[in-house]
Amino acid sequence: MERSRLRKVLSFQSRLLRPAYLFSLLWSFAAVSGTLVCQANPAGTNPAGQQASTASAGAEALNDNSLAIKNDSTLPDTYPHSRYSFQFNTQGGGSVLHWRLQRGVLPPGLKLEDNGVLLGEPTRAGEYRFAISVTDNGRQRAVQKEFVLRVIEALTLVWKAPAHVNGSRIEGSVEVSNTTVDDVDLTFVVYAIAEDGRATAIGYQHFPLPHATTGMELPFGESLPFGAYLVHVDVVGEVASKNRIYRQPLQMPRRLRVTVGP
Repeated sequence: MERSRLRKVLSFQSRLLRPAYLFSLLWSFAAVSGTLVCQANPAGTNPAGQQASTASAGAEALNDNSLAIKNDSTLPDTYPHSRYSFQFNTQGGGSVLHWRLQRGVLPPGLKLEDNGVLLGEPTRAGEYRFAISVTDNGRQRAVQKEFVLRVIEALTLVWKAPAHVNGSRIEGSVEVSNTTVDDVDLTFVVYAIAEDGRATAIGYQHFPLPHATTGMELPFGESLPFGAYLVHVDVVGEVASKNRIYRQPLQMPRRLRVTVGP
């Protein structure tokens, strides 16, 4: 019995050492491993390919240099004869960019530099609408955007109580505002100009007007001889430290007639 078992063991060992048998075992193992891989990776999928695709997509996202002008459409306000400097900026694009006015009109006195700086001293109040473009020199791409820039009067002057006749007097009031960032030395003068050209001062004040002052009322009035008068108001603001002078006139559209008097 022991001899029979020993012969079986020796026979199995001899088969195990045969090249054909070893090859058969290896082929079976490879087939089983392949089945496991197929089950872990269903048909139509490729983990390595997916990783490469994901990496490629990430690289494209990082390299997405879509050119765009990122400044708000409404630019900071300014006022006449004030130094103005504003830098336009982009999102994306290369390192070499060129800027130009595409359409519309810039405020007189301002110029758009090639580097995207809007620079100068505007000379006329108003609301200006224009479009600028920027070109990426490396890719020869260009984008544009529309902007609005308001140049507001440094001094504003409006009627509070329009000039009128009260007996022998011509009187009224105006409102003055200082929209600048500076305190101004203000001179306020009102003239009643007769038909023969003679001017009579019927109002005068001289005082410092602080910056950002709005709607300050300035009254005027004076008795005048019989006649017809054209009322003219003038305010002049000076900023001595900047050698700057602002002026606003205001005039009644028709003559006022004084019928009571000598």
